[in-house]
Amino acid sequence: MPGEHTAGEAAEEAPANYSRRQIIEILIGLMLAMLTSMLTTSIVGTALPTIVGELGGQDRLSWVASATLLTMTASTPVWGKLSDVWGRKLLFQIALVIFITSSVAAGFADDMTWLIAARFFQGIGTGGLAALPQIILGDVVAPRERGRYSGFLGSVFGVATVGGPLLGGFLVDSPLGWRWCFFITVPLAVVAFIVIQRLLKLPARPRSENRIDWRGATCIVGAASAVMLLLSLGGQEFDWLSTPSYVLIAVAAVLFLGAVLVERRAQDPILPPHLFRNGTFVLGSLASAAVGMSMFGVMIYLPQYLQIVQGLSPTASGLMTLPMVLGLLTASVTSGFLVSRTGKWKVFPVTGTVLIGTGFFTLTFLDTESSLVLVGFGVCQIGLGLGMCMQILILATQNAVRRADLASATSAVSFFRNLGGAMGVATFGAVMTNRLHGEIAEFAERTGGSSGSSDLSSGVSGSPEAIHALPPAVQDAVISAFSNAMHTVFTLGMPIAVVAFVVVLFFKQIPLRSGR
Repeated sequence: MPGEHTAGEAAEEAPANYSRRQIIEILIGLMLAMLTSMLTTSIVGTALPTIVGELGGQDRLSWVASATLLTMTASTPVWGKLSDVWGRKLLFQIALVIFITSSVAAGFADDMTWLIAARFFQGIGTGGLAALPQIILGDVVAPRERGRYSGFLGSVFGVATVGGPLLGGFLVDSPLGWRWCFFITVPLAVVAFIVIQRLLKLPARPRSENRIDWRGATCIVGAASAVMLLLSLGGQEFDWLSTPSYVLIAVAAVLFLGAVLVERRAQDPILPPHLFRNGTFVLGSLASAAVGMSMFGVMIYLPQYLQIVQGLSPTASGLMTLPMVLGLLTASVTSGFLVSRTGKWKVFPVTGTVLIGTGFFTLTFLDTESSLVLVGFGVCQIGLGLGMCMQILILATQNAVRRADLASATSAVSFFRNLGGAMGVATFGAVMTNRLHGEIAEFAERTGGSSGSSDLSSGVSGSPEAIHALPPAVQDAVISAFSNAMHTVFTLGMPIAVVAFVVVLFFKQIPLRSGR
């Protein structure tokens, strides 16, 4: 495909070789940094009701989560390019400092405005900590050997996904309180900073005469921010078909067009246009977006099924995601080792997308009486599929681009995965809401609108505890409505997996390079 770079091309300048022990030590620092950043996005959900109860500002609740997601996604491509200009290690440490400072600020917040501002900056640091570990690993380890190490980076996601809500619930219920949901990540980030400072020794980068493409960065960040605001707040803060939605769509379109024009003329663009002539990069970005949609869809909405339909506690519902995490961990590490041993990688995303699809298919059989064994089997399949896809897609992309484009390509794939995740949450949420209200409307029509209509309205938007406190007839109706709505959500996951499967089929099996 045009723009591909095969193993036979001349090797570009690479850093000095590292011993396996040095690589493992560096990997530990990178994993700690990724763990802290991912915990930040998952730990706060459990604490939000308590935070709002203490600080007030229920009308701005969604901004506590959206602010971090917005800046994390929008800043990811910029971190990659800046690391080309200023150096990986320096940018990684800057990201850690931003993260540590904003986490402390969030922990000391005394009102919602302060907390949202701190979360905004926390997202900027998180964007760097999400993209730069993959880029640094690409500098340190050759593609042929990278699989065995990248699998461990992928497994961090699963640990943070389950560990975050469980840890958040424990801290909120403990004498430490919700503020330690932010403080707890600081020691890990400090340790990661020290490890990287002592062990990561990359050769000095030649001073670049190219200017940073600030105009391109502004357009890319602005367009991504507009899209993220639309996906995060649409259907909640304002209707999808409303003036704010139209304004955000127009802003995103104008800035996207501006980014295309600016990047085509820039001397050193943030997102080089020639990457989009590279087939593996395009396919890897599309597949990552589809995988992100599946991943965030099941992560966000499965707990609702478990807590509302099955009646599990938040802690128990978090434990029910362990099969997914164990599947992700096992598949991520195993596929990484097999890729390093055989050099063959395409089979894993192909198999992984099939497993994601079959996992969603299994979940479509869930109802109000389903066994938790069936839930565990379905989410385990999805976890195995995610483990075979996430890191391998990044590895394949890194292997297919020039070394000079490694940072831009890696951060772009991460960007598209996060953007896909936001699209997944918005799409799954819209589908679930429409089906849920349709089910409730049908029940109200059957009962003539006289049987607990006010209870029905409050039940749809209430907490699991409030739903299970409703009168039996109304409670059964609400739980049945949620069960049917979740069936539609899980059904939607199957065509998304099919799209990902078709995309990865078009991958060209490029041999993994033995040199960096």
